[in-house]
Amino acid sequence: MEPSPATGGSETTRLVSPRDRGGAGGGLRLKSLFAEPSEPLPEEPKPVEMPSHHCHRDPLPQPGLTPERLQAQRQLCAACAVCCVFMAGEVVGGYLAHSLAIMTDAAHLLADVGSMMGSLFSLWLSTRPATRIMTFGWHRSETLGALASVVSLWMVTGILLYLAFIRLLHSDYHIEGGAMLLTASIAVCANLLMAFVLHQAGPPHSHGSRGAEYAPLEEGPGEPLPLGNTSVRAAFVHVLGDLLQSFGVLAASVLIYFKPQYKAADPISTFLFSICALGSTAPTLRDVLRVLMEGSPRSVGFEPVRDTLLSVPGVRATHELHLWSLTLTYHVASAHLAIDSTADPEAVLAEATSQLHSRFGFSSCTLQVEQYQPEMAQCLRCREPPQA
Repeated sequence: MEPSPATGGSETTRLVSPRDRGGAGGGLRLKSLFAEPSEPLPEEPKPVEMPSHHCHRDPLPQPGLTPERLQAQRQLCAACAVCCVFMAGEVVGGYLAHSLAIMTDAAHLLADVGSMMGSLFSLWLSTRPATRIMTFGWHRSETLGALASVVSLWMVTGILLYLAFIRLLHSDYHIEGGAMLLTASIAVCANLLMAFVLHQAGPPHSHGSRGAEYAPLEEGPGEPLPLGNTSVRAAFVHVLGDLLQSFGVLAASVLIYFKPQYKAADPISTFLFSICALGSTAPTLRDVLRVLMEGSPRSVGFEPVRDTLLSVPGVRATHELHLWSLTLTYHVASAHLAIDSTADPEAVLAEATSQLHSRFGFSSCTLQVEQYQPEMAQCLRCREPPQA
């Protein structure tokens, strides 16, 4: 039994048996009939680009790495390959020359490899979207990679310091001056090559999202300045430090080559360069601990941010101001803004967000706007935190 099709543009249904449709199988099927089959289906609503002050200042990020990050990835891959090759060469050369100073330089190269591998890993992870568990994304993997690099350098350096101390106590060792001199010369060339690969002549031009490509500004209006990829610049500075250490090892090898009786220069230089290597990790360790402990960004002060928010028309007070970082360049801010009853909340939110982005380069800002109450002046939770 089939209902007669309705006229006009209404929709009707009918039950069709398997015999009616002349096909194999069983059961009943529900069909939808339209009066005008050629009528196109309504299109799904397309996402609309909202104003920047709505909640997202930057446009929707494109999948994959930005051109600047692709360039950084190529530079880091090339430098990491060179570093691995010459690190292996230094290990072999140091073993053949019985030189701890060469081994110390190889350990420093190991730290460079770990740092660059961590940067490459973080670049790859940065392309992954945020999830309901990792709501901020995977930015902090860069910080964890830096911490692992520091710990590995400390472990290797501790072993080399122990061996150098044993050599100073017992002089029953021999240094192959020729092998040590050759290996040290190659190490200097390797560090020069890595510095050339990582060298950035100037800041790249970018139209992308601000994230990790910009450094915050303490003073002055305008947009943040592009400074290139942070990982590449950090690796370049680290390689310059390695280059100076390689020159020191080269000087010690020249002394031992021409004056074998001064073989104690090898363990002594190992002590000196190990101290330099450990000292070079102090700024990295300080920054890593600051990020992991949710400290405020080193280049952004609490007072300038507070004063900027208070300068927005209509804002009477601020509280619950929190500043922290996911990485050294991905800064986040949140605050409560107490406004006058006559102020426009949307205008205050737009102006405050714009000020935080343009003056300090925050990658993410969360601001809560509320009406000012006189009780806020005596509220203990609304007071500013004390000086550290």
